[in-house]
Amino acid sequence: MNFTTKKNLSPNQLSAITSVILSVPVGAAFFFISKSWIATSLSALIIFLFSYFLIHAVLERFIYRKIKLIYKFINQQKASKKEEMYYKYLLPERSIDEVRQDVENWAQQNKAEIEVLKNNEAYRKEFLQNLAHELKTPIFAIQGYVDTLLDGAIENPAVNKKFLENASHNIERMVNLVNDLDEISKLESGVQPVNKQNFVIQDLIKEVFETLSIKSAVKNIHCSIKNGCENPIQVFADKEKIREVILNLIDNAIKYGKKGGHIIASIYKTDGKNILIEISDDGIGIAEEHLNRIFERFYRIDRNRSRDIGGTGLGLAICKHIIEAHNQNIHARSKLNVGTTIGFTLQGKTSGIY
Repeated sequence: MNFTTKKNLSPNQLSAITSVILSVPVGAAFFFISKSWIATSLSALIIFLFSYFLIHAVLERFIYRKIKLIYKFINQQKASKKEEMYYKYLLPERSIDEVRQDVENWAQQNKAEIEVLKNNEAYRKEFLQNLAHELKTPIFAIQGYVDTLLDGAIENPAVNKKFLENASHNIERMVNLVNDLDEISKLESGVQPVNKQNFVIQDLIKEVFETLSIKSAVKNIHCSIKNGCENPIQVFADKEKIREVILNLIDNAIKYGKKGGHIIASIYKTDGKNILIEISDDGIGIAEEHLNRIFERFYRIDRNRSRDIGGTGLGLAICKHIIEAHNQNIHARSKLNVGTTIGFTLQGKTSGIY
């Protein structure tokens, strides 16, 4: 019998082993006195049975009184009538191993909950730090421009208009940040409904290409739908929200794409129910260690470069929430100096009523 088995003996096993240890020497002593095997066997059996039931009763009653305290500690609250009934009638019927398993399960659950709380606390602190940082930059800029104007620069026509325009630009940045945060909050809480309809995904992508054509032309980036993916495919989703997703993804592809590069949209039928849409660029790419965090709020791979390019740092987080509100998935793959592909799934065309 190994150590682990000994360590996990049940009350029945422990009572039986202890009774054997008691009955064998008593039986041997009785045989030494009586010289009768029948009398010896009978006395050993009586001693065994009496010891077994006595030890088992003591173990059960004494140990379970302690166990009740453990259960009350686990619950950490005054027992209800239902719990008192459990402690009185059901708990004594459970073996020590079952109780041990309950305590181990509670400990594991408690440990997992503590880890979740720690992660949430770390995320909360990081989020507040990022939010403060994102707000601090435009606020300080606005303060600087206003103070300079109040100190007399407002009388100088060569600088007053420029300073006011710069202040207005930073105010717009703050407004966009607040609007993006508000949208994420609404998506998380389910306040913002998802109004699904059937529409051709290629048509929507082409509309976004056209909307961002001036931006892409500045960097001479060519936007197109992949060869073989031109045949119209209908999806069942909120068209305006998916427009926002595609707009964010293509806008990012333009920002971080190389001059004279390409942005390609691919559309595939996957399992007969869902459609996979991918937006690919041949830009600077993303290092592997950042890929699993790019959908977090305010997460920037290079803060200084990202801030120079513009944006609130919430675009991909909004995309993630919109896709998850559709009960679908979004993912990214990338390689440095090769490019990035971000894909998401949508439900295919449906004739059902929702």
